[in-house]
Amino acid sequence: MDDHQKRNLTFFTIGLIFMLSGIEYAVILPTIWKYLQILEAPPYFLGLGLSAFSLSGLLTGPIFGLWSDRSKTTKSIILFSNVFEIAGNFMYFVGYSKWLLLCSRLVAGIGAGAGSSIFGFLTRSTRPEERAGIFAAIMAARQAGLLIGPAFNLFLRLCDFKLGPFVVNKYTSPGIFMCLLWVLLQFAVLAMYWDVPPIGSEEGAAGAVNLEMKREGEEAPLMGSDEEPVNTYRALGTDRSESSASIRISSSFSLLAEFLREEVVVLLTAQFITLFNQTALETMVTPLTQRYFGFGELGNSLMYSLCGVEVILGFFFVRWLSSKVADRAVLAVGLVICCTACIWCLVFLCNPRGGYGWELSAFIIGVFLQLLGLPFVAVSQVSLFSKVTAEKTQGFSQGVRRSVGGLATILGPLWAGGLTNNLYIMLGMMLALLLMITVSRHTFTFYFLIH
Repeated sequence: MDDHQKRNLTFFTIGLIFMLSGIEYAVILPTIWKYLQILEAPPYFLGLGLSAFSLSGLLTGPIFGLWSDRSKTTKSIILFSNVFEIAGNFMYFVGYSKWLLLCSRLVAGIGAGAGSSIFGFLTRSTRPEERAGIFAAIMAARQAGLLIGPAFNLFLRLCDFKLGPFVVNKYTSPGIFMCLLWVLLQFAVLAMYWDVPPIGSEEGAAGAVNLEMKREGEEAPLMGSDEEPVNTYRALGTDRSESSASIRISSSFSLLAEFLREEVVVLLTAQFITLFNQTALETMVTPLTQRYFGFGELGNSLMYSLCGVEVILGFFFVRWLSSKVADRAVLAVGLVICCTACIWCLVFLCNPRGGYGWELSAFIIGVFLQLLGLPFVAVSQVSLFSKVTAEKTQGFSQGVRRSVGGLATILGPLWAGGLTNNLYIMLGMMLALLLMITVSRHTFTFYFLIH
């Protein structure tokens, strides 16, 4: 099997990983609240359970990324991280107490931290001009998981039997189901995942190594033949120790300086604001549809399915568009669409008037615009971030980016949850954040600095 075939199978396997993460979210989210109620958990445990997964992924992402940067491999990291997904979902299945359920989401979230290593690998294994398209396909795979996940709930809710000492019902079955899927994924990773180099990069890498060796040879000091050998060896050992320490300190300062550059700050801010607004709107939508339109479980399920289809189509459109225009232009379009969506919601949804038909139409347009802008911003900011940060520390950099996003997914629902009856404040703040990142001088600097 040549490198091209290995590369395609590896990317397919990465798509499976992200699709499973979407399926896991979709099969657990609808039942976790009832599950916690059966275990006599107080209401705030729902927020804890949903945030626990993001919190552990937020903390472990940079660690896994640093590991991949130093080892230059990701296969072993994925196999290791999937063990936490398997263990966490099995703990969710067992579910003897609310604390075990909370710990199960914390443990499973550790496995999600490997996403930073995967994005680092994709950056090193793709050409800049094809990167945005591949990122779009990977993100679409997760959205596909979110879309087909509810279909699995159709048969999982029918489960009612015992598996040894464990009860399998509609609340515990998502845990054992996802546990089995992650076990199957381990075999897929073993069979179809390779840490392949970029296509056509072997000669370039060899040339770079030779050039580096030549430079080291030119810069190495010559030893005088009349010097005492023992003293010379001691001096060299001391110099090497001091040089190693200096290199480590210099690397740390260089890494810190990299994250303080204007374009990097802009992209991290865009990551935070986009996910903060997205999760805030997700939190707001269900109470809003119940209050104004009387949607039940069926109506909300249909709405989420249509939203999933729109987002998937959006990602594939951005995949095509990224081959035609620059990533920074895609980002600008996405931010403008998101601002338009927020303005629309502020005008037409905060104090709806005009009857049921007009209110429903205004709501549909607002949601459509918000979801339309999401793929533009998500794909472009990931692609641009991979281009403005150093390739050798890409895993750690992607870990920091995903940690920023994880923080947003924790704070977004907390912000929106307490303001479902004060939409002017909630949407006003979201619009202010979007306008800040859209019209800031850093954005314009960023447009001109990035190639």
